[in-house]
Amino acid sequence: MAKRPDGTAPPGAPDPRPGPGRAAGAASRRRILLKISGETLQGPAGFGIDPATLDSVSAQIAQVTEAGVETGLVVGGGNIFRGKLLADGGLNRVTGDQMGMLATAINALALQDFLERRGLETRVLSAVPMAQFTEPFIRRRAVRHLEKGRIVIFAAGTGNPYFTTDTAAVLRASEIGAEAVLKATKVDGVYDRDPEKDPGARLYRTLTYTEAIHAGLGVMDATALSLARERGIPCVVFNLRKEGNILKAALGGDVGTLVT
Repeated sequence: MAKRPDGTAPPGAPDPRPGPGRAAGAASRRRILLKISGETLQGPAGFGIDPATLDSVSAQIAQVTEAGVETGLVVGGGNIFRGKLLADGGLNRVTGDQMGMLATAINALALQDFLERRGLETRVLSAVPMAQFTEPFIRRRAVRHLEKGRIVIFAAGTGNPYFTTDTAAVLRASEIGAEAVLKATKVDGVYDRDPEKDPGARLYRTLTYTEAIHAGLGVMDATALSLARERGIPCVVFNLRKEGNILKAALGGDVGTLVT
């Protein structure tokens, strides 16, 4: 891609120069997409949003931005509403998924508030128009916010039913040119069996997307895995509950499971 006369990259292209507060070579990844499941925000209550958990998550995200890594976020809504469960009980699937999109927007606004309490500039961009609460998702706008050092939270999934927030995370990562998708979970990575039910479950340190799809390991849904494989975007699955793990994953450290 051609550069501008001053030697910088054109709008929308990753800028190779060190960003504010980042020395050359300080981070192996310049721009990442962090996927946080809604369940990780509910804390010990098992439902809703736990302020202490949200504060801990926002503190970890602050460490990433302070290291100069441009950060996009996709947050799920399972702590508030799970459309598929009600769909199994008779609710129209499209309606259920639309309600789930609203739940992601609630989480996005809560996360924005806690991040801004720490003095971090944050924007929520929604795939579904909510002009009084969010900005509309426009790819160039999202990239520009990131270039200015703002954290961008993508709400309402893809804006379409039948697609998970995992798929939304890979899609947004592709659109903004993220170098990796970081999937924060409640366990240490990807296992061959559910580690919460089977203490003998084996942790994978590395996987290919093809292996994950064929083995049905539950890393992400098949659509998200296929898109990530097609786009060549690596995914790191790690435990959000361990302090500092987000920063380690963002800097390319040895944490969780790397899926490539």
